[in-house]
Amino acid sequence: MVIDIMIILPYIIGSILVFNILLALAIVFLERRDASSTWAWLMVLLFIPIAGFFLYLIFGRKLSNKKIFTWDTKSRLGVKTAVQAQMRALEEGSFQYKDESLIPYKDLFYLHLRNDDAILTQDNRVEVFTDGQKKFHSLLQDIEEAEDHIHLLYYIIRADRLGELLADALIKKAKQGVQVRILYDDMGSRELSRKYIRKIQAAGAEVEAFFPPLIPKVNLKINYRNHRKLAIIDGKIGYIGGFNIGDEYLGYNKKFGYWRDTHLKIVGDAVRNMQTRFILDWNQASRNDILYEERYYAAEPTGEVGIQIVSSGPDSEWEQIKNGYIKMIMSAKEYIYIQTPYFIPDDSLADALKIAVLSGVDVRIMIPNKPDHPFVYWATYSNIGDLLKAGADVYIYQNGFLHAKTIVVDEKIASIGTANIDVRSFKLNFEVNAFLYDRQVAGELAEKFNEDILHSSQLSYKLYLQRSIWIRIKEAIARLLSPIL
Repeated sequence: MVIDIMIILPYIIGSILVFNILLALAIVFLERRDASSTWAWLMVLLFIPIAGFFLYLIFGRKLSNKKIFTWDTKSRLGVKTAVQAQMRALEEGSFQYKDESLIPYKDLFYLHLRNDDAILTQDNRVEVFTDGQKKFHSLLQDIEEAEDHIHLLYYIIRADRLGELLADALIKKAKQGVQVRILYDDMGSRELSRKYIRKIQAAGAEVEAFFPPLIPKVNLKINYRNHRKLAIIDGKIGYIGGFNIGDEYLGYNKKFGYWRDTHLKIVGDAVRNMQTRFILDWNQASRNDILYEERYYAAEPTGEVGIQIVSSGPDSEWEQIKNGYIKMIMSAKEYIYIQTPYFIPDDSLADALKIAVLSGVDVRIMIPNKPDHPFVYWATYSNIGDLLKAGADVYIYQNGFLHAKTIVVDEKIASIGTANIDVRSFKLNFEVNAFLYDRQVAGELAEKFNEDILHSSQLSYKLYLQRSIWIRIKEAIARLLSPIL
């Protein structure tokens, strides 16, 4: 019996459309999404009903409420006890500040303590890198001098010149008996070859992917990415910031040219908190859990920089890093300097910036002059218009590609890490930032911002209004879809 496809086709399409309607109803009434995300997905389902259904299955499903990070490191280290002690000290006014000028920011300390168990350490030394060549020269040198273990977590690892240089360094140390662990994001490092991984594993190193697909090439968690970049050497030295592993981060990609990013090298007690973050992520991805050992927490007090290591992700009840950004913005009295490759704030952060501008705070925002993701770029351009209208100064970086995720406030506090100012970083990606409380470091970052202005063009509101109809159309589409980009 031959089935006429033309007879059953309407039933197939009808079934998909009915399912599409049921899915739309589920999004509206069952899933507790914010209004912007709900409307964005409804528009997708409305205009591309069949393809939209499959897009939703891949990109729209919420992450399971099941606890992702279940290791008891925090209890073993006495993190909860230390957090509660710091919170009580802040509440009672007995907290000891190394720099009393930071007392006005005790609410920010408290926010991160309460929502993320982010212990404040005040005994760190920090080195700032804005150039990939210098950052990776320092990292490779520290790898060369490692004696006990090397822990690396990167969103992107490429098997190019820099990737091979890193692999050779890690293979050498693994053969010397140093414990080497590498964790990469399956989506971000989707082009990484098995040959590259096997070569490192053959030397005795452990390599794991975060959220790998159960079926090859079919990953239903593709929308939830581990965007963190951490390197911990011997539990004493930590790296955190925006640089991934790839030749473009050294400025070798002709499309982007010079790569302007910001990364930190930290020595001091904050490395303990970076180590905990790595181990939590590793134990989620690997069957070979890292158990608590003192050697992983060998950091010693060095310096006087105050730091909180703050994490956020789709598993979190609160948007910790975004809330930290807003708290910083609302505390500003003099200026706010922001560098970000993507500027797609939600209403709360956008309103905080507008209020700051209208209150007389000098708000300066720097974005790149070229897109690495076109839709995100045009959504950025659209959102910049609102801040220009309010009176913010906007600069377009012209000396290559700007990838830094930096906020500096009043030359006193700053944040550097992996979180962009967009919905993806606030709600979908696993991110980690260092919140810094130090005049010298904040001053250095402010100085670097002003140096970058010399390599930027200023975008005025008048010039912004002169953009073409075609650009306005692209902005409108990108802005509409920005909640789910």
